[in-house]
Amino acid sequence: MTSRKCNTKKFRGSRTCGGGTTKNRRGAGNRGGRGRSGENKHHFTRALQLGYIRGSERGFSRPLKAIHDVSVVNVGELDELADQLVEDGFAKLEAGAYVIDLADLEIEKVLGTGKVTKNMVVTAGNFSEVARGKIENAGGSCVEIEE
Repeated sequence: MTSRKCNTKKFRGSRTCGGGTTKNRRGAGNRGGRGRSGENKHHFTRALQLGYIRGSERGFSRPLKAIHDVSVVNVGELDELADQLVEDGFAKLEAGAYVIDLADLEIEKVLGTGKVTKNMVVTAGNFSEVARGKIENAGGSCVEIEE
């Protein structure tokens, strides 16, 4: 069994160092490209060892100024927390209806997941159609504010 050191040692002192005839490794055609070319093809192993492999740099990334996270709440959560909101001072109980202003809580949109059992008057920037329907079917109303 020969080690790697012995295999390279036998070429030391020769003109070609294991490259065949003297013309075989001459010129740029043996290089395989310039710089980082071929890192996903014929120079993949070398690029992997050097840490060049890029996976997620390709494709489109949305500009940060176009990204806007909307704070949302579901009608089921509002129904469950209505009494707690009155106790904490974020809502009022007027004529049997819970009056909830979501602008005070910095919530922009109301979504329709959950059950509505209480009469609520909800003020928010936007409502989904399902949320609007559930609130109005329970005897409440939706007030949409302009932002």
